[in-house]
Amino acid sequence: MISTFTMSGMVIQLLISLLFPIGLLIYFRKKQLFSWKPLGVGILIFILFSQILEKALHFIMIDSSGTSLKWSDSVFLFVLYATLAAGIFEEFGRYVGFKWMLKKHREYKDGLSFGLGHGGIEAILIGMFGAINALVLATLINSGAFDQMIANALPADQAALLKEKLINTRFWEYVLAGLERVFAIAIHIAMSLLVLLGIRENRFIFVIYAVLLHALLDVIPALYQIGVVANIWLAELVIAIFGITALIFTMRIRKRFQV
Repeated sequence: MISTFTMSGMVIQLLISLLFPIGLLIYFRKKQLFSWKPLGVGILIFILFSQILEKALHFIMIDSSGTSLKWSDSVFLFVLYATLAAGIFEEFGRYVGFKWMLKKHREYKDGLSFGLGHGGIEAILIGMFGAINALVLATLINSGAFDQMIANALPADQAALLKEKLINTRFWEYVLAGLERVFAIAIHIAMSLLVLLGIRENRFIFVIYAVLLHALLDVIPALYQIGVVANIWLAELVIAIFGITALIFTMRIRKRFQV
């Protein structure tokens, strides 16, 4: 059984993942720091580059366990591939968006809006829908319908693993997952501004910086994913530090866009 208290954590994750980007959109509009087209392009770029192109490459490169490459058991190579793939696809996606789709939208507010679109849709697809999925499965487990509806559709070991994971995931882990989306949005906004600044100042090296920073951010989470790092607090701390640093960068870089 999954307690009501734990399920309330899923609801909190859902609400944070949905309401934070909406609240940020309202705030940006109120402060006249918002533009609809960059928001839409940010959403499109995330779906195309992260959810379609990057995942297509993962299908070729990563085995079914999701924790190693098909052609090597090396942890180092897996982490190197996973982190660089994330950095290259997402940051070059931003570059493509600003360079060719937003030629007339290169102000500070456009970078904010693009980052909000990119990070906001990620929060909804991963945070909100992840929470909804967990709520549905938890309800099925508590009602006794999981074994009939889900277990019959999956191999026995996968169904058992999924059920065990849901039962053992605690309230605070869902809350952490929601808060992670907040920091992730801050990071996406900062990265979008960094790439946009590189385009404005004709300094492609800024795009490379964004790729490397993105890859660096993902190292500890990738190690946590494959079990090398067992402490979830360490993984979340790294994301929080990057998120706070990204927020500071976002505020301080505004002057560069006013030149």
